[in-house]
Amino acid sequence: MSQENEPGGQGDPGVDENKLIAERRAKLARLRAAGQAFPNDYRRDALAGELQAAFGERSGEWLEANPTRVRVGGRLMSKRLMGKASFAKIADRTGQIQLFLQQHALGDAYEQFKGYDVGDIVGAGGMLFRTKTNELSVRVDSLRMLVKSLRPLPDKWHGLADTELRYRQRYVDLIVNEASVKVLHTRARIVRYLRDFLDALDFLEVETPMMQLIPGGATARPFVTHHNALGVDMYLRIAPELYLKRLIVGGLERVYEINRNFRNEGLSTRHNPEFTMLELYLAYADYGDLMDWAEKATRGLANAVHGSTQLVYQGRTYDLAAPFRRLTVEQAILESNPGLEARSLRDLATLRRVCEQAGIAFRPSDGAGKLQIEIFEKTAEHRLDAPTFVYAYPAEVSPLSRASDADPFVVDRFELFIAGRELANGFSELNDPEEQAARFRAQVARKEQGDEEAMFYDADYIRALEHGMPPTAGLGVGIDRLVMLFTDSPSIRDVIAFPHLRPEA
Repeated sequence: MSQENEPGGQGDPGVDENKLIAERRAKLARLRAAGQAFPNDYRRDALAGELQAAFGERSGEWLEANPTRVRVGGRLMSKRLMGKASFAKIADRTGQIQLFLQQHALGDAYEQFKGYDVGDIVGAGGMLFRTKTNELSVRVDSLRMLVKSLRPLPDKWHGLADTELRYRQRYVDLIVNEASVKVLHTRARIVRYLRDFLDALDFLEVETPMMQLIPGGATARPFVTHHNALGVDMYLRIAPELYLKRLIVGGLERVYEINRNFRNEGLSTRHNPEFTMLELYLAYADYGDLMDWAEKATRGLANAVHGSTQLVYQGRTYDLAAPFRRLTVEQAILESNPGLEARSLRDLATLRRVCEQAGIAFRPSDGAGKLQIEIFEKTAEHRLDAPTFVYAYPAEVSPLSRASDADPFVVDRFELFIAGRELANGFSELNDPEEQAARFRAQVARKEQGDEEAMFYDADYIRALEHGMPPTAGLGVGIDRLVMLFTDSPSIRDVIAFPHLRPEA
């Protein structure tokens, strides 16, 4: 009998999954009757990947001359029963290793092994050797069931085919899909690189409140919760910006936080209501300095993750070694709307007509800056394929940014785009408390007119600025989108371990 993988896993319509579960529960009942069904006294001394690295190049003769005994443990991924001898593969966090089991060596344990199911977690001890096909294996002389799996894994050949099921049951996806495991490992490497990059520049990693009385730091609709003891409504943070800048006022000068933010928005391939950001603030610098830093860090990250500045995303190759393009918001609008003229870009009537022709919704109270950014986002943003810094954003949509000395209609702000997606947002910080208070009042007016994403007035932040904040630049980087880019993932759900989904029906 040969059983490469048991029939009837998820995705096999030919077998009743409930029947398989019932059979496994019956096996568990027999294990309970025989003693401890979930033992916790087994300790392994070797991992599959470490064994492959240490002995992968050793010949069978060498292994025979240098006997090496190991204790391994992991999930049973496949088994082949062949009479008095069988093969199996188990997986741990580092990879897979093959087991060779013989009736004469294991006795009753061999008969018990015949009843093991793919998905069970087992411990095995024995000597390393090479099979006739030259595969590094463990010649098992001791075997234990550690955890009885009650649910079958997806069929080996079809895998977990339902994309939503992969997201909803990520634990199964990780068991059967090596690519999903690699994404999470790459994500960790990216975060580690960014930490090391900033730590080397004498930044201090800090933590700021995730529940706030006033949500600030971005224009977004917040989630509302209630603090029972205080008797007040609170908000899950939409950004840590205003707290981090309070620390700049306090003299820390270089701070960053890798944080969870929450925005009450829809679900899409680019948006998840709970997401991860790197946000940093640097005193005595401006937005131009941070553009240079962002370009250098992106290039260095490519080398760290892929060993090259050549990056492939969704079939297209991006050369991160080349200087990133830089253009203003207005230049980007003109490139994507050839009928427009530069002299009309701040004319309300012209901008409203462009919005109407493109089917872009707007409010009667929207000024030229707001209309510009709506046109930019709908007609130009997706065209920014090559690495591009877009700068000189309208002041109307940038309430925390410092106005340009040369042109007060815009602010010293940029966003970084690669593959048509925004990855980072940075600007020279507004540190004039009176101007900031006026900007907050304008945001409150927008909120009163129905803009649910407009900012609140934060009186304590104004008070902090009145103590004096040095010239400062700030940068926010979308970690999830960055991981999408560096893992060639088309959806944000691919790079978040447990993305938000609609409730199961």
